[in-house]
Amino acid sequence: MSPLPDRSYCALKYRVIRGKFPDLKSPQTFTDKIQARKLYDRNPLFPRFVDKADAKVLIAERVGSQYVIPTLWVGTDLATVDWAEIPLPAVVKPTHASGVGRFLYGEADVDRLLTNNPSAEWLAIDHAFYNREWAYRQVERRILIESMLLVEGRVPWDYRLFTFNGKVSHIEIDIRENGQGYSCNYTPDWKKLPFYDRDYLGLYPGHVARPPRLDEMIHVAETVARDIDFVRVDLYASAEWVRVGELTFYPGGGFEAFEPEEHDLLLGQKWQLGFEIPKR
Repeated sequence: MSPLPDRSYCALKYRVIRGKFPDLKSPQTFTDKIQARKLYDRNPLFPRFVDKADAKVLIAERVGSQYVIPTLWVGTDLATVDWAEIPLPAVVKPTHASGVGRFLYGEADVDRLLTNNPSAEWLAIDHAFYNREWAYRQVERRILIESMLLVEGRVPWDYRLFTFNGKVSHIEIDIRENGQGYSCNYTPDWKKLPFYDRDYLGLYPGHVARPPRLDEMIHVAETVARDIDFVRVDLYASAEWVRVGELTFYPGGGFEAFEPEEHDLLLGQKWQLGFEIPKR
């Protein structure tokens, strides 16, 4: 499928994964609208926001530097890092890709990282090619090392705040317990919602306590997203602080499998598109 133009590629890939073709002329569901965004939304802010290094500057401008995770190094080859200058623990990851990276707790982790230096492999990742996510075509591919956030000695859970037209719709929490990953969704006033992505993580069976700084988390997300029709603002938080991890414009590449399925349409109805779809 790779030689296909973007529209045909997105339609066929959606058909393979979801079992049906997306509506690209008049999208109504959330995942159909993600496909339309990939094809037609050319917001000039997106390339800077999807760059995990450059986004920190924009986030600081919008909500303040206290919400930004400190950067320790940016470059293209981990072999050139002066590791004596990198305080551990730290996180290393590409600036232009998701789903890869390493936690560096101590010198042994650094040694393992450099034994099979992943720099070239990471720089070869191309979301614009295999998911046709336009914003990534404009991003310089680099590698980022940043401070590791810890809550009670562990990596914090991910709080993913879905914002439509500058307002938080719901919050997805990615949970790690006893080596197992779970996910669940809550309303802004902290009521558990019944849906989840069945292809991602299992539904968390319990109740998640209301984050102590929930109001601040919502304020940060809505301030960052104030002029964007849809963006997922990914946060980390403890009782003492809130930090923005990254901004996501194409969750799951637009191929998420909602369970129950009707929530794909319910979320889509909240999204008033801020771009035009060509009439053809």
